[in-house]
Amino acid sequence: MDKEIQKSADFIKNAKKVSALTGAGISAESGIAPFRGNNGIWEKYDPEEYAYIDSFLKDPAKVWQMIKELIDVIFEAKPNKGHLALAEMERLGKLSSIITQNVDGLHQAAGSKRVIEFHGNNMRLLCLKCGKVVKTEKELYKEIPPKCQCGGILRPDVVFFGEPIPQRAITESYAEARSCDIMLVIGTSAIVTPAAEIPVIAKDSGAKIIEINLESTPLTNYIADISIMGKAGEILPEIVKRL
Repeated sequence: MDKEIQKSADFIKNAKKVSALTGAGISAESGIAPFRGNNGIWEKYDPEEYAYIDSFLKDPAKVWQMIKELIDVIFEAKPNKGHLALAEMERLGKLSSIITQNVDGLHQAAGSKRVIEFHGNNMRLLCLKCGKVVKTEKELYKEIPPKCQCGGILRPDVVFFGEPIPQRAITESYAEARSCDIMLVIGTSAIVTPAAEIPVIAKDSGAKIIEINLESTPLTNYIADISIMGKAGEILPEIVKRL
């Protein structure tokens, strides 16, 4: 592993532009359960009933029971050493952007400035009636479903199943993928489209792909130039140390 960490640091040192794509794996180290896989949220809540925008519009109070549980966990979570290492890489001028599939705001809490939120952020609520965006606060969702001052129902500013990824997020993410010469892929299996296309676009545009995951993924044998199996919170600080 030490050899791969050193090689990754050397690649990043010599790169003109580095971008990162992050997924549930990095936030799992902060205690936020992923949606998929063992002990994932979809084992507890059927996505057919809770994850689709139609389900929310039909019965917002029911879906808010799940959302409340998620947001309560996020409020307790703190950025881990992986989040902090990426923020430090940006501060050192070695990371251009983070494209994240996570909706917890932990990259921003760690100090990262350029974060492209591919699936939105649970730390913002959006009024279905007037369109106002407000910061998520526990006081707001004591009543379920929470309401805006105008009386409209509030929803988290995230992408539900059945909704498109925001065009701005797609445009910015694909532009980063085409223009970077190194892409870090951290804590994601990169199998759910359209986010899964991002490392492929980067590779096709000539970038080297450095994968950091707990286990091998479809990227490992086909896309990644370097694959490091382990926790982002242990590997990323080691890479930063060598920068």
